[in-house]
Amino acid sequence: MITKAEATELHGYYDQIVKKLMAAKIALVEGGVQSYTIDDRSLTRFDLGKLESEIETAVNKRAQYAAIMNGKAARKAVGVVPRDF
Repeated sequence: MITKAEATELHGYYDQIVKKLMAAKIALVEGGVQSYTIDDRSLTRFDLGKLESEIETAVNKRAQYAAIMNGKAARKAVGVVPRDF
Protein backbone atom coordinates (compact mmCIF):
# COMPACT_ATOMS: atom_id res chain seq x y z
CA MET A 1 0.00 0.00 0.00
CA ILE A 2 1.21 3.48 -0.82
CA THR A 3 1.62 6.07 1.93
CA LYS A 4 0.08 9.55 1.91
CA ALA A 5 3.55 11.11 1.56
CA GLU A 6 4.28 9.00 -1.52
CA ALA A 7 0.83 9.80 -2.91
CA THR A 8 1.50 13.52 -2.42
CA GLU A 9 4.80 13.27 -4.26
CA LEU A 10 3.30 11.27 -7.12
CA HIS A 11 0.34 13.66 -7.34
CA GLY A 12 2.76 16.57 -7.79
CA TYR A 13 4.67 14.61 -10.42
CA TYR A 14 1.55 13.84 -12.46
CA ASP A 15 0.35 17.43 -12.02
CA GLN A 16 3.55 18.65 -13.71
CA ILE A 17 3.13 16.08 -16.49
CA VAL A 18 -0.46 17.18 -17.14
CA LYS A 19 0.64 20.82 -17.35
CA LYS A 20 3.43 20.01 -19.82
CA LEU A 21 1.19 17.82 -21.99
CA MET A 22 -1.60 20.41 -22.03
CA ALA A 23 0.85 23.14 -23.03
CA ALA A 24 2.07 20.94 -25.88
CA LYS A 25 -1.47 20.21 -27.05
CA ILE A 26 -2.48 23.86 -26.97
CA ALA A 27 0.62 24.91 -28.92
CA LEU A 28 0.05 22.24 -31.57
CA VAL A 29 -3.69 22.84 -31.92
CA GLU A 30 -3.43 26.61 -32.20
CA GLY A 31 -1.05 26.11 -35.10
CA GLY A 32 1.66 28.47 -33.99
CA VAL A 33 4.29 25.73 -34.11
CA GLN A 34 5.07 22.76 -36.33
CA SER A 35 6.56 20.71 -33.51
CA TYR A 36 6.78 20.96 -29.75
CA THR A 37 9.50 19.59 -27.50
CA ILE A 38 8.94 18.28 -23.98
CA ASP A 39 12.28 17.54 -22.31
CA ASP A 40 13.96 15.28 -24.90
CA ARG A 41 10.77 14.33 -26.78
CA SER A 42 9.55 16.04 -29.93
CA LEU A 43 5.84 16.08 -30.83
CA THR A 44 4.07 17.08 -34.04
CA ARG A 45 0.43 17.46 -35.05
CA PHE A 46 0.42 13.81 -36.07
CA ASP A 47 0.94 12.91 -32.40
CA LEU A 48 -2.26 14.62 -31.17
CA GLY A 49 -4.17 11.34 -30.75
CA LYS A 50 -1.40 9.79 -28.69
CA LEU A 51 -0.97 13.04 -26.78
CA GLU A 52 -4.68 13.06 -25.88
CA SER A 53 -4.49 9.51 -24.50
CA GLU A 54 -1.38 10.40 -22.48
CA ILE A 55 -3.19 13.41 -21.00
CA GLU A 56 -6.15 11.23 -20.07
CA THR A 57 -3.89 8.65 -18.42
CA ALA A 58 -1.98 11.32 -16.48
CA VAL A 59 -5.21 12.99 -15.30
CA ASN A 60 -6.57 9.64 -14.11
CA LYS A 61 -3.34 8.88 -12.23
CA ARG A 62 -3.38 12.34 -10.66
CA ALA A 63 -6.98 11.80 -9.50
CA GLN A 64 -6.06 8.39 -8.10
CA TYR A 65 -3.24 9.85 -6.00
CA ALA A 66 -5.43 12.77 -4.91
CA ALA A 67 -7.97 10.26 -3.60
CA ILE A 68 -5.25 8.45 -1.65
CA MET A 69 -4.03 11.78 -0.24
CA ASN A 70 -7.55 12.52 0.99
CA GLY A 71 -7.86 9.14 2.70
CA LYS A 72 -10.14 7.53 0.16
CA ALA A 73 -9.48 4.25 -1.57
CA ALA A 74 -8.17 4.36 -5.11
CA ARG A 75 -10.82 3.77 -7.74
CA LYS A 76 -11.11 0.24 -8.99
CA ALA A 77 -12.60 -0.85 -12.28
CA VAL A 78 -15.21 -3.51 -11.91
CA GLY A 79 -16.72 -5.37 -14.81
CA VAL A 80 -20.19 -6.88 -14.83
CA VAL A 81 -21.01 -9.62 -17.27
CA PRO A 82 -24.75 -10.06 -17.74
CA ARG A 83 -25.78 -13.65 -18.27
CA ASP A 84 -29.07 -15.10 -19.34
CA PHE A 85 -29.64 -18.38 -17.51
